[in-house]
Amino acid sequence: MTTATLPTAAAPTENRRRTRRRVLPGFNITLGFTVSYLSLIVLIPLSALFVKTFSLTWPQFWEAVTAPRVLASYKLTFGASLIAATVNAVFGLLVAWVLVRYSFPGKKIVDALVDLPFALPTAVAGISLTAILAGNGWIGQYTEPLGLQLAFNPNGVVIALIFIGLPFVVRTVQPVLEDSEKELEEAATCLGATRWQTFSRVIFPSIAPALLTGFAMAFARAVGEYGSVIFIAGNMPMVSEITPLIIISKLEQYDYAGATAVALVMLLFSFVLLLLINGLQTWQRKRSGGNLQ
Repeated sequence: MTTATLPTAAAPTENRRRTRRRVLPGFNITLGFTVSYLSLIVLIPLSALFVKTFSLTWPQFWEAVTAPRVLASYKLTFGASLIAATVNAVFGLLVAWVLVRYSFPGKKIVDALVDLPFALPTAVAGISLTAILAGNGWIGQYTEPLGLQLAFNPNGVVIALIFIGLPFVVRTVQPVLEDSEKELEEAATCLGATRWQTFSRVIFPSIAPALLTGFAMAFARAVGEYGSVIFIAGNMPMVSEITPLIIISKLEQYDYAGATAVALVMLLFSFVLLLLINGLQTWQRKRSGGNLQ
C-alpha cells in the first residue's frame, strides 16, 4: 500500500508569503522615500520660512503682519478667495452635473474647456480677463456705463479667482457623479419623493465630501494666486492689493524677514481653514455612512 503524502506545514506559509508580496518594495523603503521626498519638497522650504521669520523680534513681527496695508490685503485675499470658492462650489456642481447627466452637441469641447485654466498660464489669463472686462473691453464697455466696474477693483480679483478655481470643483465632483447609483434615485422617485427631496437626501449626501474637497482645493489655489490677479486687480493699496503682492513688494525692497512674516501668517491661516474643512469632510463621511447603515 502506498500512503498518501500529507501536505506539509510549509505550504500554507508559502501561500501567505505569496499573498503578502507587493508590487512596490516594503514598508520601510517606501516610507523612507516618502519622508525624504516630502522633506525636500515641503518640510525644508517651510522650515526655512520659520527660521527667517524667527530672526525678527516679537514687536518687529507684530508690526510687519499687522500694518494697515497688510491687514487690508488679508481681508481682500481671504474674503475674495472664500467668495470665489463658494461660487465655484455651486456652479462647479452644476457644470459637473450637466457633463455627467446630459448628452448634447459639443459636449467634449465643453469638457475640454473646463481644463483650460489648468493649461493656460496665469499671466495670460489675467491679461485676457483684463482685456475683456476693462472699460474698453468687450464686456466692460457695457457694464461700466451702468455703474458696474468689473476690472481694477476687488470685483476683478473675485472674477479671476473664480476663473482659476472652477476646474478643481468640476474635476472632483464629476467622477463621484459618474459612479453614483442611479437606482437609488429611481427608487426614491418611485416612493413619491420630489426632485428636491431626491437631490437633498439621496444625491447630495454622496457627493458632499467630494464637493467639500473641491471647495478646499479651489480656496487654497485662490489664496496663493498671483499671476492672474495682478493684471486685473489694479493693485491699489488698501483697496485692491492682494497679500502675495505685498510679499513680492517686500522682497523687492530686500525686506526678506518681513516678507516671510507675512507669508507665515498666510500659511497658518490657510492651514487652519483647510484643517476645519477636512474635519467637516470627515464628519460628513461618518454622517453619510451612519445614514446608509
